[in-house]
Amino acid sequence: MRAVRYDAFRTPPRVEQVEDPACPPRGAVIEVHATGVCRSDWHAWQGHDDSVSLPHTPGHEFAGVVREVAPEVTRFRVGDRVTAPFILSCGRCAQCRAGATQVCPDQHQPGFDLPGSYAEQVVVIEADHNLVALPDGIDMLAAAGLGCRFGTAFHAVRTQARVRDGECVVVLGCGGVGLSVVQIATAAGARVLAVDVSPGALEAARALGAEPVPTSPDEPADDLVERLLAASGGADVTIDALGSARTASAGIRALRPRGRHVQVGLLLGEDADPALPMGRVIGLELQVLGSHGLAAGEYRELLEEIGDGRLDPAAHLGSIIGLEDLPEALVGLGGAPTSAGMTVARIS
Repeated sequence: MRAVRYDAFRTPPRVEQVEDPACPPRGAVIEVHATGVCRSDWHAWQGHDDSVSLPHTPGHEFAGVVREVAPEVTRFRVGDRVTAPFILSCGRCAQCRAGATQVCPDQHQPGFDLPGSYAEQVVVIEADHNLVALPDGIDMLAAAGLGCRFGTAFHAVRTQARVRDGECVVVLGCGGVGLSVVQIATAAGARVLAVDVSPGALEAARALGAEPVPTSPDEPADDLVERLLAASGGADVTIDALGSARTASAGIRALRPRGRHVQVGLLLGEDADPALPMGRVIGLELQVLGSHGLAAGEYRELLEEIGDGRLDPAAHLGSIIGLEDLPEALVGLGGAPTSAGMTVARIS
């Protein structure tokens, strides 16, 4: 099959012929029809994730058709339209039995410790636990984002933040996850303030129902927080969809008493262990919550809301490219976004 590979971190990836993957026990091989291009793939290529072994094929959000299943698999068969969360769980531990597959201690991730979906085929382990059947009405290009950014946003808004009708939600960062958060929070009946440095991202957020709050890298954090407090009266929920010390701290400081801050964006490098206003957390009884992916069991509700029109992952589609364009797209993730919306590669 064709796949994108790199032999060393930060060296040019390329499309090459590699061996077809073998189907593992209890697993499945998926023919990839579409895969998303996510900044997490860029971080893996940069060497920021110590689970990656070289040579490596990136990619962790995809949709496709079952090509092969192991004899032990009972819930899926060849030809089924499927996706999968980017966190593949073991299906047997205490967390999995409790339905919290997104925090399985024995998890594996395509595009990180497993070969990824920038390829014509990808393996899903423990297929009965991790594969998700896709209704015929959901397009493969839109469905690719359900494995990571749209699914991650759904879990952050609905499960972790528990956003309710009439609440005020501040979204910090309007990339793929942030725009998905905007749509899902708006659909829940929230008033949404969207913060970003990019006019294009803010316009996309406005189109999804948010009130844009422009900022710049040079704006003092205190000034941004003051503007957010003035605009919201203190947010019920803040969601950091970017991932930086500045946005994490600003999110906490922009909350009303007993508000909830949800950290979705990864904190890396110098921001990995940020100083946060914990005195404010104590004094105002704030909640600071992590959010990591989407549990396999949450897809039923997500797909129902897509099916009845309350949510539309297709609204986040941006550039549509081919497999041969993926190396350049991956490298380009290190720069400023050239357009709002999700870049998706059509594989087959």
